Amino acid sequence: MKHKILKMPGLVVLAIAGLTGLWAGCQKDPMNNLTLDETRLYITNYDTTAQFSTYKTFSIVDSVALVSNTQGYNRELTPADQELIQKIISLMQARGYTLVDKSQNPDLAINVTKVSNLYTGVSIYPGYWDNPLYGYWDPFYWGYYGYSYYFPPTYTFYQVSQTYYTIDMLDLKNAAQNNNQIKVIWNAQIRGEAVDDPSAVDTEIQAVFDQSPYLKAN
Repeated sequence: MKHKILKMPGLVVLAIAGLTGLWAGCQKDPMNNLTLDETRLYITNYDTTAQFSTYKTFSIVDSVALVSNTQGYNRELTPADQELIQKIISLMQARGYTLVDKSQNPDLAINVTKVSNLYTGVSIYPGYWDNPLYGYWDPFYWGYYGYSYYFPPTYTFYQVSQTYYTIDMLDLKNAAQNNNQIKVIWNAQIRGEAVDDPSAVDTEIQAVFDQSPYLKAN
């Protein structure tokens, strides 16, 4: 599979901000200064042996598969999902492919999956209280002459949520020639903040198609 990653200006800014943070210490988190668009990353992969111009018809799922470590496996059709599916159809047709029902033996099948995971963790900071400012906190004020401060280790609990879309294009036309295996000949991942915002999916799908010019029937 050949990999192609779109380099976005926002990611370059983030990398520079991260280097600045090495010496800036207690500066504001650069992630807070990014727009939602700047947090997004579009990744596409394709089979270099696939002849995309030989495929003429396609079919697409009517709902999105939801994979979640908190909700299990399910299917859904949110407003964002509907917009995303419709945008894929529109761009595939613009590239010369014809939409057909799955019962009509399409050359290509398109699956859409949304992965939504929640991770919980804990961090320990044994040196968190090793702060040079402790010298300004006078223990003598409280009558404890000769005493010093002791700060026990601290524990921080955190949660991280991750939601992203993945789109898979399957070769149904040549399944028999491929030892009855259905090959994925194109894949796209859409990652970043609020990728399932209905107002964002049009731009997101446009982006992954823009960096896949080989996807065309004629």
